Amino acid sequence: MLGNKKKAAPAGRNGAGTSESKAIDPLRNLGVQEDEDVKRMLQGSSMIKVRSPRWQKRRTLKLLGDGVTVWCQSHKTSSWAKEQQSFSIMEVECVREGCQSETLRQMVGNVPEQRCLTVVFKGPRKSLDLLCHTQEEAQHWARGIRTLQERVANMTQKEKLDQYPCCCRADQNHDDKMSYDEVQALLQMINIDLSDQYARSLFQKCDQSADSRLDHEEIEVFCRELLRRPELDTVFIRYSANSCVLSTVDLRDFLKDQGEDASLIHAQSLILTYELNEWAQKNQFMTPNGFTMYMLSKENCAFNPEHSRVYQDMKRPLAHYFISSSHNTYLTKDQLTGDSSTEPYIRALSHGCRCVELDCWDGDKGEPVLYHGHTLTSKVSFVEVIQTINEYAFKASPYPLILSLENHCSVEQQTVMARHLRTILGDKLLTEPLGGLDPHNLPSPEDLKGKILVKGKKERVVEEHSSSSSDLSSSEEEARKTEDKKVGTPPPPGVSKLSPELSELVVYTRSVPFKSFEQAAKGSATDMSSFSESEALRHVKDSGIYFVRHNSHQLSRIYPSGQRLQSSNYNPQEMWNAGCQIVALNFQTPGEQMDLNQGRFLQNSQCGYMLKPPFMCQPDTTFNPENTGGGPGHRPVLLTVRVISAQQLPKPEWDKPSSIVDPQVWVEIHGVPIDNNKKKTHHVDNNGFNPRWDCTFNFTVHVPDLALVRFMVEDHDYTSSNDFLGQFTLPFTSLRTGYRHVRLLKVDGSNLSPSSLFVHLKVTQCESSPSKSSANSPSKSLAKKP
Repeated sequence: MLGNKKKAAPAGRNGAGTSESKAIDPLRNLGVQEDEDVKRMLQGSSMIKVRSPRWQKRRTLKLLGDGVTVWCQSHKTSSWAKEQQSFSIMEVECVREGCQSETLRQMVGNVPEQRCLTVVFKGPRKSLDLLCHTQEEAQHWARGIRTLQERVANMTQKEKLDQYPCCCRADQNHDDKMSYDEVQALLQMINIDLSDQYARSLFQKCDQSADSRLDHEEIEVFCRELLRRPELDTVFIRYSANSCVLSTVDLRDFLKDQGEDASLIHAQSLILTYELNEWAQKNQFMTPNGFTMYMLSKENCAFNPEHSRVYQDMKRPLAHYFISSSHNTYLTKDQLTGDSSTEPYIRALSHGCRCVELDCWDGDKGEPVLYHGHTLTSKVSFVEVIQTINEYAFKASPYPLILSLENHCSVEQQTVMARHLRTILGDKLLTEPLGGLDPHNLPSPEDLKGKILVKGKKERVVEEHSSSSSDLSSSEEEARKTEDKKVGTPPPPGVSKLSPELSELVVYTRSVPFKSFEQAAKGSATDMSSFSESEALRHVKDSGIYFVRHNSHQLSRIYPSGQRLQSSNYNPQEMWNAGCQIVALNFQTPGEQMDLNQGRFLQNSQCGYMLKPPFMCQPDTTFNPENTGGGPGHRPVLLTVRVISAQQLPKPEWDKPSSIVDPQVWVEIHGVPIDNNKKKTHHVDNNGFNPRWDCTFNFTVHVPDLALVRFMVEDHDYTSSNDFLGQFTLPFTSLRTGYRHVRLLKVDGSNLSPSSLFVHLKVTQCESSPSKSSANSPSKSLAKKP
């Protein structure tokens, strides 16, 4: 909604507002009216926008009086009415100070780093690189944006409504009417996110006076239309004793059926938080509008909010966790011609990835580089990558980060690598076993908090003519040779030996070739092997139980086939079914496989570590990932999904503006083979705004502890393949029952707000399942009023 080019600036554009008193109200509610950083942002700052060393243009950035919108003025013209762009504070993912982007790193030495900053946006929008006039100015903007983000995020719904007490007083210039821009500011603050197209059409529909402004009565109509949801009204009436309001007792009954806290105190708190009408709030009633606000809030999403924090036991050995892992992390695209960069490391680490890959080769002037050998991919220096890792290693997760070194370097440059790792990472780098623990057993994520581990070969003597990849398993080396043949470039001569300095840095993650499960069982728990996807699948099918047992005490890393030249991904679920921990995927390649990965690690605060089910952690387990008709992990439940409706679905980006989507919904279960299933609704013709399906599906889930549930929406087409519109994937054990909204994500995993699905979910134990349920089971199922 904010972020598109505007034809005219909003009211109060020549300052924080038309007068200080009018501009200060929203800032006072945010608690930032005396904040020096925010004051400087309100005054505006002239900066240099940088796109490349050659493309640098002057811009003026200014925070508007609503406290959430930043306008950017071009200096091509003196008029604010042209060449403007804006962004919302809530669109910002983070602010990086210094030369922390690809563009600004190219300019190190030519610009003062302390005056540089990068605004990184959520989703696909390009980052904004800025060069300020002073270091102080850069700090004001960096701190100010973070302060505003924090204040807005921590405001209650009531506080956001108090920001604009009622729609008729939401106009910033106090003319008793609302312009379209003022409507946008109102919607942004009360967390109602509408597509620009729909918001404008609704605005025009309500503007009976046709003066591009809404008066009091028109605003009332606008708000009523804005919140109108017939399917929510149906639920409301079902629980309301008088069909007009929900009493605290009515709301308590609804919460009980939702499987939530059904106390009167909780019901009263929801009314205080979400009810819009002051009379109703005072008398402890919830009106249909208040109910709609509650149902649309984050509190009512399908994902269990208790799982948004670190709730699992983090004191088990590393082998007992699934670990979010990236393959060819340095690549931005495919492995033939894609660019190598530090940016993918930032992206991966920012999304909780805990194992990244470094494909290291000899570089010029004695400095190693990273790239995909024998291909046309560009190169990025090893030292730059380590500096980036040092900066971002623990910003998203405090738990250990594993550096998987694919080492093709000469002994001299291996020594350089070791020196850089020690110098740059400092105390973060684990260089010796932890005191007080058995050095032959794997420590826990809690033990290793804030530590970076090196995965590589560790041995005193290496054959004179060893493999060209001194830390690769035999299967990895075979894959590399196959890939080299396909590309048509001969491999380099072998590395003569391993650098002792680099070998010393390998502590708990020692790479060893895999020969058999019997031989691996005789080794140390600190030994780990890598398997190609095809090799891993063969073990899953032929020796599933033994593979699960192996993974109960040793780490396994799975990597994509070398023939995946476009950096496509394999199905990670098949590897998780066997208890494999480090299931490495090409994070740069979006699609269903990355959706599953994002869904798998959505829980546990997205820290990149997810505790495996107990039946996968026992050394004598009999769990077979290929046959789950009974035995460990088998506790079948019935999942009933009613797909009711969707809200504000997007059009495919390549569609014509006049086109309208014909949406249909897939509900998919991904788990052990017996659980894999998917069902779809019919498609709804020409309705992307509020399509209704009311389709009910039943799924029997035999091993719920391993299952993922994926909701996927696509645009139906009779003549060609259907277009992807949005999806959301979450662990079955994090699913909440009742009436829920499913917030959809884009193909790259970023937020697709305001697009969502409205569903009803129910989970019941199958008759043949054990009476005792797992501690990780979903909220209790609905008992009445289904």
